[in-house]
Amino acid sequence: MQTILSAFDQAIRTHDDLLKRRGLAIWIGAEPTFTDRRSEAPEWLYNALGPTKEARARRMLTDLAQTAGGVMLRTLGRQYPKEELPRWNLGLYQRRDGRPVWSGPPDPLANGPLDAAPSPDQLDEFWAQLAQRLGARGWPTLLFSVEASPKLRVVFRRDNLPLLANPARDPRLARPSLHGQPIPPQGPRDDLAEQGTFLLAIDWFDSRTGASEPMVPCIELPACGDVEFFLNLLEVIGEAARIAKLPTLVLAGFPPPVDASIAWTTLTPDPAVVEANMAPAPDIATFLNESRASFAAASVAGLAPYRLHYNGQITDSGGGGQLTLGGPNPDSSPFLSYPHLLPALIGYFNRHPALSFYFAGDFVGNSSQAPRPDERTTDIFEELALALALLKHQRNPTPDLLWQSLSPFLADPAGNTHRTELNIEKLWNPYLPGRGRLGLVEFRAFRMPPTPERLAALAALLRAIAAMLIQTPDHPELVHWGRELHDRFALPYYLRADLWEVLDELASVGLGLGQPLIEELLDESYYRLGEVEFDDCRLIVRRGLEFWPLLGDAASQEHGHSRLVDASTARLEISLRPRHEAAARRTLADWQLAVNGYRLPLRREDELDGETRVFGLRYRRFKPWIGLHPSLEAQGPIELTLSHPSQSEALWITLHEWRPQGGGYDGLPHDLADAAARRAERFAIKRLDTAPTSPSPEPPSAALTPYCLDLRRL
Repeated sequence: MQTILSAFDQAIRTHDDLLKRRGLAIWIGAEPTFTDRRSEAPEWLYNALGPTKEARARRMLTDLAQTAGGVMLRTLGRQYPKEELPRWNLGLYQRRDGRPVWSGPPDPLANGPLDAAPSPDQLDEFWAQLAQRLGARGWPTLLFSVEASPKLRVVFRRDNLPLLANPARDPRLARPSLHGQPIPPQGPRDDLAEQGTFLLAIDWFDSRTGASEPMVPCIELPACGDVEFFLNLLEVIGEAARIAKLPTLVLAGFPPPVDASIAWTTLTPDPAVVEANMAPAPDIATFLNESRASFAAASVAGLAPYRLHYNGQITDSGGGGQLTLGGPNPDSSPFLSYPHLLPALIGYFNRHPALSFYFAGDFVGNSSQAPRPDERTTDIFEELALALALLKHQRNPTPDLLWQSLSPFLADPAGNTHRTELNIEKLWNPYLPGRGRLGLVEFRAFRMPPTPERLAALAALLRAIAAMLIQTPDHPELVHWGRELHDRFALPYYLRADLWEVLDELASVGLGLGQPLIEELLDESYYRLGEVEFDDCRLIVRRGLEFWPLLGDAASQEHGHSRLVDASTARLEISLRPRHEAAARRTLADWQLAVNGYRLPLRREDELDGETRVFGLRYRRFKPWIGLHPSLEAQGPIELTLSHPSQSEALWITLHEWRPQGGGYDGLPHDLADAAARRAERFAIKRLDTAPTSPSPEPPSAALTPYCLDLRRL
């Protein structure tokens, strides 16, 4: 039966075909994050770990693992400063061609409650059979036990070199469980495996973790250097487990090896969210399918890609929605195959702030998780310009030179190379053992999208830009935006116009995204607060970006999960447009718009469909307990008065931060419709029978920038 594709899916296929015909292999990965939007527990607001988060992730993994052939792994997770132990990490390991990688008993997550727990004799039988199966492959093997958990051990080699006859001679063979020990500062290392000796450790899963699954066998895996060896080891373990008649088995230990033939998807905890590290996809059609599966699994687990605040405001999950570009393997990464791509990309993002801000979350600027290079000091910006100029003179810069030249500039003001909009930690980094030289560039300036289609549209946008820069080398000078960066480009109107320039440029080189993807990218629901029509004029209020300042020293806050900022300032964008085509032929110049009694000096902007008047507005929305300007009080609600000399009536709009009648809400919004109703209630509209008889005064110049009125300075 032939599948009928939606217009969106067809546009994705068209995009993939455009890159395929150009012979470009640009793989795409993502880290969508999901939260419990109904919970206000610390684990769903700011903590990485908590009592329910792992259970939600397990439910997600169970749903993702419905397709046959994969194996669940519970491997070593990350450990961050001030954390005593590594975080949990749940993963699904699959072949991309669909062939099964595991024929042993399932993980208890997939198997459900056991009818009868395995006996100690079965665990001993599994231990013995494992040694026999390894020996049958010609791998020298030794069984022994230790006092520490996991107690049962099997050590083997893949060559003919001798094993130690007495395990007590090497204390590494009695090492405790990886999951119960802190990760060394230099990163997780299996020094036994590095020397060709592989250790398997067996015990009951709950005896060392306190997990709720009673009497479940567990085997801890060593670090395996290549996929073929790991798959052979899985086959041996599966055979031994079947012979021992184990009904279930947990596979833990070191993370598995991955290459272009393997799809490795993991779920891990992060502050306020569960993060899904999707397996990189060779094209957007595959990426879209995997994204839909991740979103669906999150929904089954009661998790969402967004949060709804009490006043109806929508924000993302709180964990971001990073995207990563690379190749099927490090050597074929587009950033290494085409060394001019990364410098060109840095320049292109510099000239198009929409790529940094239009899809960003609430927290942007140099204190955020993804600052731009030009949000650091002027000196740093000038040195970056010199670095790019020097690279331009290199005919074919090596990966080492690329990384050494650019990594100092792709960092936040404290020098953190992870917090930057273009993260090249995994490009060709010699200081990140095991995962630093993968040929990857991570794009961190994206909020978590609300749908898998939005995520796929963003992925297609990045791939199209990379393809364009590969085929049309791009070397214009960097733009030093100065204050304009945080003034003009804080307003959605100018970000949208800048994004249109990007889309038009892609279309001009034959890499246009198609209308369904463009509509998805230009969706304004995140910014739109309210609009109203009056006579032949339409007034629209959008939320703008605000660049919240860091409180205290950046370096002193590097080891925490969050940073202390003053988030009390908000920015709005207020615009006037004609209601219809006939009205578009009339000028908007005579309309008067007053804000809290002052005339707003709207800027004129001309578009293909008519004139627009637009300006920004900053104000203090609440007074923080700890923050800047302790003598400055909250400045809401905001009152707008729209009038015209020829009209006897006027329009009065009041923008409330909270419910207009005061008091608290009954609880968080039940759903998106409830949130929309609360936002609409805060956008109060009233028609005045009598328009103001005298014009409102101009605001003082000290409160004005070219694009914004700052009520805090009145």
